[in-house]
Amino acid sequence: MTRSAISRKAVAWLLPTLMMISGETPMASSLRLEEPSTFAGPWQATLSDRSDAPDAQALQDKPSNTCVIELEPDQTLGKGADCLSAWLQDSAIGWFPDPDGLSITGKEGSRIQFFSRQRDGLYLSTLKSGLMITLVRAAAQP
Repeated sequence: MTRSAISRKAVAWLLPTLMMISGETPMASSLRLEEPSTFAGPWQATLSDRSDAPDAQALQDKPSNTCVIELEPDQTLGKGADCLSAWLQDSAIGWFPDPDGLSITGKEGSRIQFFSRQRDGLYLSTLKSGLMITLVRAAAQP
């Protein structure tokens, strides 16, 4: 009876462990974490309403709805950080890559906004207000 109880406990412990281990392999291969250097450089940010076409909004070229944000190689925000901070209503200081997107960090280094990957060079985030921010890789300035 004691032997049976011990083996049942062992099975109860081992089975979930094996399921977790075998489940992690497929997930890890489907979401790849990009190197930070992949993101470094200038990005065009566009603030728009859900009903606005981002391309049309960008063509308007109003200072209030477009800005260029520099993602520095040291994972800080350079030029354009003040513009992004105004939209987020929080101080945007840094950034880091996620397997499925890009995160913007605040003063303490914690995530204040997440941008989901739509495709290479295109990331999207929806603010609490319902407005959307689109990040598109900008051409590097000479």
